[in-house]
Amino acid sequence: MFEAVGFMFFSTIETLSLFALMMSLYRLKMIDYIWPALFVILLMNLQSYLLRNELSLEFLVPLIGILIFTFMLATIVKLPIVWSAIVTISGYVIFGVIQTIVVTILFGSVAEAQSTNVNGYILQTITALLMFFLSWGMYKFGIGFSFNFDRFRIKWENIITVILIMIFLIAISVILYFNQIWINILFFAVSLAFLLYYAVRKENEE
Repeated sequence: MFEAVGFMFFSTIETLSLFALMMSLYRLKMIDYIWPALFVILLMNLQSYLLRNELSLEFLVPLIGILIFTFMLATIVKLPIVWSAIVTISGYVIFGVIQTIVVTILFGSVAEAQSTNVNGYILQTITALLMFFLSWGMYKFGIGFSFNFDRFRIKWENIITVILIMIFLIAISVILYFNQIWINILFFAVSLAFLLYYAVRKENEE
């Protein structure tokens, strides 16, 4: 129980700092989207915990995280789908560089950083603090990229986004079905239904 709570708490802080970095990197205001983003992040981390501990599918976690972040930026922040992917991937790259530096300085190797839960929590906390500080500094001093994202929006993008979310849900559900992890299917369904709601609402608004 303690392990699950610890995983959720520190992973949520870490993932929220990643979201903050993505937003600041492209001069977007994170606070405007904090509550829906936090809801999706919590569900994403629940899925991550189950994939790691119930299925031993750690290799899927980064890919699923990138896809969910991409859909979240497209539906909640309302970026074009292509730019949502670019923002997500660039954020993950910077996050990876920062965490690699922290691992090297504090632990010397990834194996040592992962040797105990405490080491993992320390790594996540320090990485998150550095990411939040970097995000704050970038936004405060006007550092980052600024684009008119709507210029890059493709025709029928809202429909394409909805279709991609549905395909992703079906694909991941098939994988989890064969492994009989029903609760994880539920978490994916809830999180993606939440994103679909935003995508459909955006379509109606336009």
